[in-house]
Amino acid sequence: MEQTTDKSTGKKLSIILWIIAFIITVFTAYFQRVTGPTYPLSGSVSFMGKDIFYKLDRSGSSNDNSTIKLNVNDDKLQGVLLWKRYNTNDELTRVDMKNEKGVLSGDLPKQLPSGKLQYFIRVIGPSTEINVPKEPVVLRFKGDIPFIILLLHIVIMFAAMLFSTRTGLEIFRKEPGFKKYAYWTIALLTVGGLVLGAIVQKYAFGEYWTGIPFGFDLTDNKTLIAWLAWILTIIMLYRSAKAKYWVLGASIITIVIFLIPHSLLGT
Repeated sequence: MEQTTDKSTGKKLSIILWIIAFIITVFTAYFQRVTGPTYPLSGSVSFMGKDIFYKLDRSGSSNDNSTIKLNVNDDKLQGVLLWKRYNTNDELTRVDMKNEKGVLSGDLPKQLPSGKLQYFIRVIGPSTEINVPKEPVVLRFKGDIPFIILLLHIVIMFAAMLFSTRTGLEIFRKEPGFKKYAYWTIALLTVGGLVLGAIVQKYAFGEYWTGIPFGFDLTDNKTLIAWLAWILTIIMLYRSAKAKYWVLGASIITIVIFLIPHSLLGT
């Protein structure tokens, strides 16, 4: 009877730990997404007694021009899209924007993968004008990635983060099963990060790997650090009497790494 009770308690604790791991993973993925440099820039400005809310793209396709839109809720306002190549001394190029039912729109020319443009919109009224936003937006271009490959990469990396966190939480069990979760973690990191991640980068930027030793791409190096942390942890699970500290350390390192937005330092 006591053994049955222990099993039931163990199952309940396992479910609770999976729920906690899932919540941490979702929060981490969401934080990484919305704080990344390619997530649309949102905000508002006050113009002629009204608020103009904007959500401006910071990621574009190298296969097509990027259409920039701004809802000004006034079909009489004019707009000019001003842009230049990022971090250059080029003169600003002006593009007159169309106003269709209060929505300004204009196109930025497509660039090669990893190419960047900086732009802003000048909204012009009868007697005054304003730049939206106040500081230029940086738009980075990338090649198109097949949907199925991108989906698999995202799902498997999410699963890797989930298993990594769940492995760390295993320290709360009386008889932790570190090894099975750690092996799942390293397998998912290998497939999702080192294999599919490299394929995604090849489609997006033309290179399979730009991290160490070939470069200093942050996204590639993050994946490498997490992978090496778990490889070392699996070794220590067989050699160290304090393996749980290695597991906890690798899990924390992975969470911190996943909190760092993709392409924070560019590609």
